[in-house]
Amino acid sequence: MKRWLVWWDGRVVLLALDVAVVAATIAFSLLGGDPRDQHPALYVPAVVFSGLALIARRRWPFPVLLIAAVCLLADVTLLPVTIATYSVAARHGVGWTTGAAAVIAAATGNGFGLLRRPADIMMVVIVLGLFVLGPVLAGLWMHQRAALLAVLRDRADEAERTRTLLADQAVFAERRRIAREMHDVVAHRVTAVALQAGALSLRAPDEQTEQAAETIRATSATALDELRGILKVLRDDAPAEQISPGVLASLEDLVEEVTATGARIELTLPDPLPAVPDQVGRAVYRVVQESLTNAGKHAPHTAVDVRLAVSGDGLAVEITNRLTPHGSAVPGSGYGLVGMRERVELAGGALRTGPTGDGRFRVLAEFPVEENE
Repeated sequence: MKRWLVWWDGRVVLLALDVAVVAATIAFSLLGGDPRDQHPALYVPAVVFSGLALIARRRWPFPVLLIAAVCLLADVTLLPVTIATYSVAARHGVGWTTGAAAVIAAATGNGFGLLRRPADIMMVVIVLGLFVLGPVLAGLWMHQRAALLAVLRDRADEAERTRTLLADQAVFAERRRIAREMHDVVAHRVTAVALQAGALSLRAPDEQTEQAAETIRATSATALDELRGILKVLRDDAPAEQISPGVLASLEDLVEEVTATGARIELTLPDPLPAVPDQVGRAVYRVVQESLTNAGKHAPHTAVDVRLAVSGDGLAVEITNRLTPHGSAVPGSGYGLVGMRERVELAGGALRTGPTGDGRFRVLAEFPVEENE
């Protein structure tokens, strides 16, 4: 069906319009013609054939015009020739094809009649104006209108592409600016912390201070590595997403780092670890990381339970800790839960946070994952 609709630009409305034109032309010719002429047996077949030929006027307008002109020998009406002339002008525009169509329409519409009976010159002019010049001018106008619309569409598409390109360039430039600021400010500060912690661990007066300084140094080094990954993402140099359990496995290192600061954390991981896309793995890691940070700020020195569970095609991450009336003095940005929710939703998951009925605070993130084969 779609292959046939190519003649009508894939629009059923145009096909219905042409069918209506064919039906109206045949009906008008049968009702308005005069079958009492020299060829009465050819009149009805000529009317039907010239009318049905109009169904192909959009694809082959000039051959349709020739068919309609030949059918005029059977004294059918000028309507098929008029429609075909309009179609030639609308399809080809200004050119020799349209000129030839106008000459054929003028000759067949008036020349054949003048050969049999003299005609008033005024009638010839009226017929030429109504059935030749009018259709040609209307067809040329439609041709120019279609060409103008095509140009406008091309310009609109080009403007849209240009606007999209400029927006992409602006986003890329802003991402590079943010990457530069993060590198120049954040990386510098974290590097300074790592260097000072390393120097303190070398000159520590006791073992406990040395361990704390080493923990700060290791945490700063990890932060620098993570910052380097973020800068790669901002500069569009990040590697393609992979499916592996590697990011989930790094949760053990994260818990060990936080535990080294004196926190009490119990980590429960499924065995084996599920293979998840990097985006899901990073979201899980950040949820656990942010939850441990929030627990350390708002409920210091309380035990934290971190559980990962796989059920069917879902991965659930649950972090709970007991609520305390007093938190630490460490200031927060106020965007921890907001950023956590955004990251989870970008990975296709859902996040629920809030206190439970037994006096605990729970963070529950659920992600869809494929079952292990």
